[in-house]
Amino acid sequence: MRKLKPVLFLVLASLVSIPALAQGKIAVVDLGAAIFGSDIAQKRQTELQARSEYASLQAKYDSTVADINALQKEAESKRLTWSESEAADYQKRMEYLRADIELTARKLESEVRSLQNSIINELQPKAQEALQELVEQEGVTVLLRSEAVLMASPELNLTPKLTERLNQKSQ
Repeated sequence: MRKLKPVLFLVLASLVSIPALAQGKIAVVDLGAAIFGSDIAQKRQTELQARSEYASLQAKYDSTVADINALQKEAESKRLTWSESEAADYQKRMEYLRADIELTARKLESEVRSLQNSIINELQPKAQEALQELVEQEGVTVLLRSEAVLMASPELNLTPKLTERLNQKSQ
């Protein structure tokens, strides 16, 4: 009898919660994806990539990657014939190139992070308003972040609808 009590409790609890879930609608949303998928966010990203400072940083990054690859190919073919000073010179050049690429990558990441923050600051209030309207329109009683959900059918995902509504609000 003691073993049946927990099982009976679980069965009763599930019977009570099933009708409660049936009365409401559950939906899933990825607010970040909706914001960054919006037309205005896409436009801002394109504008960033077109700016001369960003383009020159990207070109420097690509050039440094090419230099590293060329130096590695040279090392593969000639390493066995190098003297100690040539090997030390190779190491020093690789260290400089790695330092250059790390610095350039940090600068690029900083530019992207700054843009992302400005997009969030600009669009988050509109996205929250649009989400509230969408929840009311769809009759959603439980809204979950998509990151917290292991599996959901695509029709429960409000992200595309939210992006569309956000595009309308931003025009």
